[in-house]
Amino acid sequence: MSLKKLLFLSLILTSFSGFSQNMQEGFTYLETGKYAEAETYFKGVLKEYPDNKTARLCLGRAIGLNGNPEQANSLFTELLADYPTDFEVKLNYGESLLWTSNFPKAKTYFKSLIEEDPKSFPALLSYANTLSNLKEYENAIIYVNKALDVLPGNPNALTSKKYMYLGYAYQNQQAQNYAEAERLLKENLTLFNNDKDTLLNLANLYLIAGEFDKAETTYNTIGETPENKTIALNGLALVKHLKSKDKEALQLSEQAFLGLGAQTDAALVQPTTERYIQALIWNKKYKTANTLISNLIETKPNENWLLALRATLNIYKSDFKKSVADYNRILVNDSSSFDGNLGKANALKAIGNYDDAYQSAENTLTFYDKQKDATNFIKTLNTSFTPFWETKASYSFDNGDNKAFGVTTKIEFPTSTKFKWLANYGYRTTSNKVTDFNATSNDFSLGLAYQLLPNLTFKGTAGVTSAKASTNDYTQFVTDLALNIKPFKLQVLDVGYKSEIQSFNAELLNREIVMHNIYANYSLSTNFNLGWFTQYFHTWQNDNNARNLLFTSLYYNILAKPSLKTGLNYQYITFKNQVPTIYFSPEQFNAGEVFVNIIKDEAITKPKAWFYELTAATGLQYIEDDESQSTYRIQGKLGYKFSERALLNLYGTRSNIASATAAGFTFNEIGLRFKWYLFDAPVFRK
Repeated sequence: MSLKKLLFLSLILTSFSGFSQNMQEGFTYLETGKYAEAETYFKGVLKEYPDNKTARLCLGRAIGLNGNPEQANSLFTELLADYPTDFEVKLNYGESLLWTSNFPKAKTYFKSLIEEDPKSFPALLSYANTLSNLKEYENAIIYVNKALDVLPGNPNALTSKKYMYLGYAYQNQQAQNYAEAERLLKENLTLFNNDKDTLLNLANLYLIAGEFDKAETTYNTIGETPENKTIALNGLALVKHLKSKDKEALQLSEQAFLGLGAQTDAALVQPTTERYIQALIWNKKYKTANTLISNLIETKPNENWLLALRATLNIYKSDFKKSVADYNRILVNDSSSFDGNLGKANALKAIGNYDDAYQSAENTLTFYDKQKDATNFIKTLNTSFTPFWETKASYSFDNGDNKAFGVTTKIEFPTSTKFKWLANYGYRTTSNKVTDFNATSNDFSLGLAYQLLPNLTFKGTAGVTSAKASTNDYTQFVTDLALNIKPFKLQVLDVGYKSEIQSFNAELLNREIVMHNIYANYSLSTNFNLGWFTQYFHTWQNDNNARNLLFTSLYYNILAKPSLKTGLNYQYITFKNQVPTIYFSPEQFNAGEVFVNIIKDEAITKPKAWFYELTAATGLQYIEDDESQSTYRIQGKLGYKFSERALLNLYGTRSNIASATAAGFTFNEIGLRFKWYLFDAPVFRK
């Protein structure tokens, strides 16, 4: 909710001693806002009495208030030339400067009038309003208080004072001085008890500051006044959405929408309809939302708020190109539109047009300085392209007496939105006290990632693995080449080739088994919470063995925040040759499991907060023609985000699924991970 613009207050003509009684009709026109009639009337008077000062003053006011401020200013300039010492003429000339938005000149002018007459209520009030328009709110409040000392309780001055407090609070809100903004709004409430405008601004402040409980309390206060009930319900629905309680949000917005009845006030009908459609979208009731939007667009085909709703609906449905088209239409109608600029930025980001997304977000800030959503959007986008360093240290062991300790480090260094350098180093030492095998390996690779098209990215690394084992030392070339493709909406396909050394335990490292993998990963999401992931590997090895691996997962998203999903996994593996004394290599392996997964994603976690992930699964596995065996798998992660640039987490895994290791053992791993962004922002952005 944006702050209402300050209204220019008409000066009260304090002395009309020269008025003739036969001009009362014209005065009435001015007092009742019939400015066109007043203009016609006083023009008639001046035809008969061209030098009548009062008629000239009133004509100037009628013209200015009727939407012709420049002409009014010219008339008052002429009057001032004729009556250079007349204070009343000076006041009206000063007001004409306000009408023409010449605030710097008005500031100087009214200050001189106050020096001439420190107790002039019109001069004090006009000076205060001038300062307010210049956003010098602190001084504006001082001078409106001086005006009220002259005329205590004057309604025009009180109205000005209220909006000065609102403007001052909004200024602090934009600067993210939330505590000061709250203090000003609460002080305003002591002056104007339960004022709707102030309460709405206070609720909006709490929303922006993330204090949703306070926002809810404030909207409930607003709703205590019956005529404000619908406004309060609209606000409460938004609060529930921000609290991830979308079902409650829909109930509240539906109550407000159905309560409109025969209401025709656009200032109430439009935001209530808008909130109801938004709530439908939040709850993935896309068909109902689309019907409402389509029906409204038939009668109002170019209304920005309806175009924005349709664009939002298409973003939720991942029809991002359609969203961009609607946002472009909005910007044709109004280049300063907040929804148009920032909405377009989000849609462009989703389809991979990152440079254009930056531009749209920056356009938003040219119209809405320091706006929090736009600022956060750029900050999030910056994080995607800021160089980072990540290190993991892990310790693993199994019931086959294999133990291993490893450290891996990787660096990603983007030099544009399309290109980044990649570097990886890994050290691992593994041993087995039963077989008396020990081995150490060092892995080093360099590579790059390049976005060829918005929906097509190439990633490639090449390097060496150097191993020292009990009876064998060697160095092998390894590589990983992949294409990330987004062929259609809600679909992602990765295809690639990867070579690697079989390094699960010391004995396998000693054998120098090189694995060549051709792989594909396919992910499909839907608009009804169902998802499907499938992975296929074909592997051939330098020991003349070959492997085919298929993994598929069907899952259902129960919650969005935190992410909670459950589903079924199935895995099938077959090897050409069976060498069970060396590594797990069945002719057939089948495994099925049911799992549940909960995640609080580190990417959306605020600084100085915890993030986590937990997966639990159980099922059955079938090795060759043997009896089925029960399986379990537990994976967990707990971390803390210290700042926008640094985080640390502990992770662990325990599983008895045979395919989880190369040897078919029950496997355990614990580790520590640290991630640090090297800079505050991308190196290619100023």
